[in-house]
Amino acid sequence: MERICFVLQVKPERLVEYKERHRTVWPEMLLALRETGWNNYSLFLRSDGLLVGYLETEDFDRARAGMQEREVNEKWQREMADFFLQPDGSLPDCAMETLEEVFHL
Repeated sequence: MERICFVLQVKPERLVEYKERHRTVWPEMLLALRETGWNNYSLFLRSDGLLVGYLETEDFDRARAGMQEREVNEKWQREMADFFLQPDGSLPDCAMETLEEVFHL
């Protein structure tokens, strides 16, 4: 099982709405995540907009590819794109910066 941690940057002026959107994630999006292997998935948000994501999966590349094939994911990513500071204009799921795990207990 892979443990994956990633970071993104949410625009500070969009934090309230970002949190609200995640209180009401579409059921079909939640199902797609589960079906493609995104387990124990959490998002943590700092007051300056730093977003840290954590998930466990058998194969992260396969899990990401599986989501890329889902129409609901494309719709979600396009709707959420403006929440993020992305200098290259990429969609959030393509801009995740994964972190190296250096310790695990």
